Amino acid sequence: MRDLPLIHDPNLLSGFERAEDAGVYKLSADLALVQTVDFFTPTVDDPFTFGQIAAANALNDIYAMGAKPLTAMNIVCFPIKTMDISVLQEVLRGGLDKMREAGVLLIGGHSVEDNEIKYGLSVTGVIHPDKVLFNRGAKDGDSLVLTKPLGTGIISTAIKAQEASAGLVAKAISSMTQLNKKTSEMMVEEGNIHACTDITGFGFLGHACEMIEGSDVGMKINSAAVPVFEGVRHLMETGFVPGGLYRNKNFRISQIKVANTCPAWLLDILFDPQTAGGLLFSLPGNKAGSLVEKMRLSGIGDAAVVGEIVKDNPGKIFVY
Repeated sequence: MRDLPLIHDPNLLSGFERAEDAGVYKLSADLALVQTVDFFTPTVDDPFTFGQIAAANALNDIYAMGAKPLTAMNIVCFPIKTMDISVLQEVLRGGLDKMREAGVLLIGGHSVEDNEIKYGLSVTGVIHPDKVLFNRGAKDGDSLVLTKPLGTGIISTAIKAQEASAGLVAKAISSMTQLNKKTSEMMVEEGNIHACTDITGFGFLGHACEMIEGSDVGMKINSAAVPVFEGVRHLMETGFVPGGLYRNKNFRISQIKVANTCPAWLLDILFDPQTAGGLLFSLPGNKAGSLVEKMRLSGIGDAAVVGEIVKDNPGKIFVY
């Protein structure tokens, strides 16, 4: 993307220049447009649930910017000759269920015939230009908070092989279908958030690297504090590891220093590609504990302080 002859505009607050979760374009002194698009193949067997997950995954990019989603358009790839249309109807119904929960209007979409079903959304939201939460901007002394457990990539791989337990599948689905709406609203209300991103395909450490890459600060991650789905370690050690985990690790491992206190299996989970994952954000250390407690009381039960921003080793992450 860096080689494309992009058009520059002073009103473009977030575009290709940085790996942000959504694009932001300033319309006026007090209004900016936030846009994102995301779609993928099924991560679960049930069509309705797949639609919910795909919609939540796209909507969460808007919440990661601290913005309010307003409208959405469906993106559909469907094998009309080999799959019953009722499957697509259920997928779309699941997506609409999450749009209703988010207060988002479905205003259209586009479909193409494909050999494999894919679904997602193009979402448009709004925010005040001065209140955008970028993934960079973390400050020395900040604490890092993660709001959902890791392991959905590994669980989805096990689901495809029909080797994931019903209980673990239910927990993963509950997490992936949970909008980050309340989390985003609580961050905006807090007002001290310095940086934020959502954890999706690049894994926890991949997105964490984006937060400090090329900056004057580094990061320390307490691996024991990172929430992980119970049972994921067993699945991973059994062999249910998505290819994206290895790609994420190979791409970012040069930015990571690992202490002996972090076991190898846990380090790998920190690279697991997530679907509709939680938010990772930084805020002053003296504010983190109280906000996490409020989040847990409000139903965001896995929110946890997982690390801190430091001056040491800028652009690098120390995992202990």
